[in-house]
Amino acid sequence: MADKTLNDLFYDMLKDIYYAERKIVKALPKMARGAQAEEVKAAFKKHQDETQGHIERLQEVFELVGKRAVGKTCPAIDGILEEGEEMLDEFKGMAALDAALVAAAQAVEHYEIARYGTLKRWAETLGMADAAKLLDQTLQEEGATDEALSALADSGANERALAA
Repeated sequence: MADKTLNDLFYDMLKDIYYAERKIVKALPKMARGAQAEEVKAAFKKHQDETQGHIERLQEVFELVGKRAVGKTCPAIDGILEEGEEMLDEFKGMAALDAALVAAAQAVEHYEIARYGTLKRWAETLGMADAAKLLDQTLQEEGATDEALSALADSGANERALAA
C-alpha cells in the first residue's frame, strides 16, 4: 500500500466537508421551522442560503484540484446534527428551545470552522492558492455566522430560556 500524502489528506477532508455541507443544508429548514423567535428563524434561513454557496464553492475547489465532487460519510457531522434533532424534539414548545437550537447550530459552526481552517492551511502548503482563497472565504463566513449566533443567544434566546 502506497504512503498517503498531504494531498490525499486534503482530498479526504474535502470530501468530508462536502458531505457535511450537503447534510447541513438539508437540516437548516427543519431548524428554522422549529425555532420560536423570528430572528432565530431568519438566522437559520440566511445560513441555509450561505450554505448553498459553500457547497458551490467546494465544487469549485474540487474542480481546481481535478477531482470529482463527491462526499464521504462523516460520522462527526451526523452526530452533531442528530444531537440538534434531539434538542428540537426534547425542547419543542419550551422557552429554552431557541437557546438549544442556537447551541446546536454553534456546534455545527465550530466543526466547520475547524475543517475549513485546516483545509485552507493545507491548500496553502500544497501551493493551491486559488483553492485556499475559496476555502478562506467560506471560513470567514462560518466565523461570522458563529458570531451572529452568539449575538442571538446574548440578545434574547438565553434570557428567554432562563426566565421560564
